[in-house]
Amino acid sequence: MSRKFKKVVEYTFLILLACIFIFPLIWMVASSMKPEANIPVDMGSIQSLLPSIVPSEWFQTYQELFSRFDVFQYIFNSVTYAIVVTLGSIVVNAMAGYAFSKFDFIGKKVLFGLLIALLIVPAETLIITQFTVAHDLGILNTRLAVILPMIANMFFIYLFRNFFKAIPDEIIESVKLDGANYWTIFWKIILPMSKPAIATVGTLSFILSWNDYLWPLMVLTDSEKFPLQVAITNINTTPPVYTNQVMAILTISTIPLIIVYIVAQKYLLQGLGGSGTGIK
Repeated sequence: MSRKFKKVVEYTFLILLACIFIFPLIWMVASSMKPEANIPVDMGSIQSLLPSIVPSEWFQTYQELFSRFDVFQYIFNSVTYAIVVTLGSIVVNAMAGYAFSKFDFIGKKVLFGLLIALLIVPAETLIITQFTVAHDLGILNTRLAVILPMIANMFFIYLFRNFFKAIPDEIIESVKLDGANYWTIFWKIILPMSKPAIATVGTLSFILSWNDYLWPLMVLTDSEKFPLQVAITNINTTPPVYTNQVMAILTISTIPLIIVYIVAQKYLLQGLGGSGTGIK
């Protein structure tokens, strides 16, 4: 088999795979930009992947959606949760990774081994325990209850730890000789050299927080505090239910994830691939 033929087969397979993933997104966006009556009529034809032929109808669904539901409040809640979780996750997990990579203390290997072991435990098995803790702390039905459990993450600690270990100790020792303490080293030396890890953790934290559904549903009862993912369920169950409006709110919830990934794509690939240490 020639090399050229292998490339043709490879790219053909990749294109087919990309189409499998992108067609539902195209149908979702197109369905949100046409009247409700056109969706079942267009199903099964190429028109199902195209918006309405009348441009004035493209954003009519969105206007109806925003008039029926307080979508802006839901978006604000999701953005607030995602930003706070992202910033908190970067700081907290980076400090933990810094301690595991550069400090020596009693029980370090045992504690890190336990953290790694927890990676195989499904998050759903811990959710009842988390709920009990939130109840004992008296933070149920508050924004704090949504944010706090999502900040610390074993995988992010592991990622930061591996990334920080690649930074030579000689750099840290030379800064110590200039009188810098561990806190200064962390903020001014370690973090600036770890942009791929920060971008990776930040992107994944944002995505996890933005897509989180079960935990906010459990701890929140006030609909004004609902994130977008929980609100989607309400929109999908509040009669009358319109398919084009459901597709519209799903499109709105997808856009931020695409933007975040595009912006952080370069560093995300470096961080997950472990190819960058910030030292050039």
